[in-house]
Amino acid sequence: MSIRFLEMPNNLIKSLVCHRELTWDLARRDFIGRYKGSMLGVIWSLFNPLFMLVVYTIVFSGAFKARGGIGEESKITFAIILFSGMIIHNLFAECLNRSPNLIISQPNYVKKVVFPLEIMPLVALLSALLHFLVSFCVLLIFCLLAGITIYPGVLLTPIIITPLVLMIMGLSWIFASLGVYLRDIAQVMGMLTTVALFLAPVFYPIESFPQAYRELLVWNPITLPIVQLRDQMFWNKPLLWGQWLFAFFIGVAVCWIGFWWFQKTRRGFADVL
Repeated sequence: MSIRFLEMPNNLIKSLVCHRELTWDLARRDFIGRYKGSMLGVIWSLFNPLFMLVVYTIVFSGAFKARGGIGEESKITFAIILFSGMIIHNLFAECLNRSPNLIISQPNYVKKVVFPLEIMPLVALLSALLHFLVSFCVLLIFCLLAGITIYPGVLLTPIIITPLVLMIMGLSWIFASLGVYLRDIAQVMGMLTTVALFLAPVFYPIESFPQAYRELLVWNPITLPIVQLRDQMFWNKPLLWGQWLFAFFIGVAVCWIGFWWFQKTRRGFADVL
């Protein structure tokens, strides 16, 4: 068992390399197919976050007088800061909310054909990353229109979100497997991702939380990338590589364990489905 566990990284890399074209093709189809037949097409990928952005901006900057941390900011500035946190949470939430149904929604892949099931969570992740890219481009445009300075550290965004992406991948494998055996997992994920939203510095800067709660928020997977993205993009602060490396190694460990768990449990998928 221990030898197989140690071999998992090599097996994971081989699988991703061998099926890279299939993975990308399925991800592209998933991204485009979600809006197939609609009049606005991919523009719908912007509607939900923009709608929630307007709602949250009105509620938190108006009713609760929340601030994002840039001095005497306007509601537009607050909305941009809020949006930067929302797009990271949306990446996290989309993947985890979909993961319990990834295998059970494709029984033919399990029963009738030889198919690399391990790429299904990766397909969902790549599709979510395409949505993230679209939203991130909108964020940059909003900043330019609002006259907010964007610092060069924004170029580190792919590096900043890498630990989160690795963790999402591992968790997606785990929940995709559990979703086959425990159908209630799909109902729980929506609640967990909502809790993650409010236990992260999306609506407020992390400094506004009491120290005791702040230590709790640090363990939220989306907290560090949100803080680091804002630090690099809006405040021109140096990237704290020590924190990033710690998150990176945790992400690698979760990814490794998730793939091992998925491969270990996949043999029973056909019997359940």
